[in-house]
Amino acid sequence: MLPHAWHFTPLAASLLFFGARGSRRQMWIPLTMLAVTDVVLTKFIYAYPVTWDHLVTWAWYAGILWLGTNLREKSGLLRVVGAALASSVSFFLVSNFAVWAAWPQMYPNRNFAGLMEAYVAGLPFFRGTAESDLFFSLAFFGIPVILQAVSKLHSAGDHTAAA
Repeated sequence: MLPHAWHFTPLAASLLFFGARGSRRQMWIPLTMLAVTDVVLTKFIYAYPVTWDHLVTWAWYAGILWLGTNLREKSGLLRVVGAALASSVSFFLVSNFAVWAAWPQMYPNRNFAGLMEAYVAGLPFFRGTAESDLFFSLAFFGIPVILQAVSKLHSAGDHTAAA
């Protein structure tokens, strides 16, 4: 069993939400925690070397945090869906390119055909990434809206008559 079944994780949604709702002065916290986690998992759990392509992933984390800051003022349904899809597509493009570039033993064709081979190999993971980015983004941004609406309904219905 994979560590996260079907590549279904809340990573991008968490970064988007923290970017939108978190303190700008504390943006380094999730970025640092994710980078440290990557190093620990890569080096000590999976026993792989930490290579330069990790820097690409960490830059992507920072980029998605920044994208989330654009949802700070306006975070309507279409903007959240667009940011979630942009997260999925950008991760697919960036991560597969980095693996192709950093691991020539995995993709020995160092040409356009080899790059396309890397993208094709990543396709089975894209569906789970896109689904989870959409699901968790809608949940993270939608639950506060729903709770606020329920709270307003509840307080509007609190008209008890004095007897």
